[in-house]
Amino acid sequence: MIERNTYYPDYDVLDQIEEWDPVTADAVLKRLGPFPALEFLTGDEEQRLRVICKHLVYDNRDDIFDWVIHFIDQTLADEKGEYQRSPDAPPEKILVREGLKAIDKLAQKLYGNDFLSIDVKEQFDILASLQVGKAASIPEWSTIPQKDLFDKLLVLTVAPYYSHPTIWSEIGYGGPAHPRGYYRIELGLADPWEAQRKDVTEKEEDNGE
Repeated sequence: MIERNTYYPDYDVLDQIEEWDPVTADAVLKRLGPFPALEFLTGDEEQRLRVICKHLVYDNRDDIFDWVIHFIDQTLADEKGEYQRSPDAPPEKILVREGLKAIDKLAQKLYGNDFLSIDVKEQFDILASLQVGKAASIPEWSTIPQKDLFDKLLVLTVAPYYSHPTIWSEIGYGGPAHPRGYYRIELGLADPWEAQRKDVTEKEEDNGE
C-alpha cells in the first residue's frame, strides 16, 4: 500500500455537501459505489486494467479504483463518439481491448508470463516502453500504436481518479462551486470553507496569527 501524503489531512470535501445542489451531490456520492456489473470489460480485462491504472497514478486503493474502472467501463460501453483520436489509432473500444491483449503478449515474450504474474518492476518497464513507443516488437503493434495506447489508458485513468471525492480532499479541492460560488478570488486567498494547507496553518499559529 502506498502511503498518501497530503497538505490537507483534516479536510473532507464531503463536509460541504449540503452546500451543493441535489443533482450534483447525488452525482458525486455515486462515485463512492456500489457500482453495477461491468458492461464492456471482461473480468480478465478488468484485472489487468486495474493494475495498470494503479501504476499510472501511483495509488493502490481499491475503493478509488472501483470508481475508476466503473467510469472506464461506462465510457467504453457508451456509443457516443470520441472527442479526439489519432488518425493511426483504432476506435478506443478496440484500442483498449486489443491493447490489453497486446500487453499480455508482450509480457509473455519478455518475461515468459502474463502481465498480472510478472513483478511490479517488470510491469512498470512495460508501461514505460509503451509511453515512448519503444516496446519490444510483437505483431500487434502494427494495428495498435503503442503511444496511442498508453495515452488512452492514461487519459481514461486520470479523469475519474481526480473526480473522486477522496482525491479532491487530498489535493484541497473545494468541490463544485454551484450554487454557493467562490467570492475570494484574489491570488493566494481562499474562502473560509476551503481547505487550508497544514504547513501554512501551523506556521501562522507559530507566529501567533
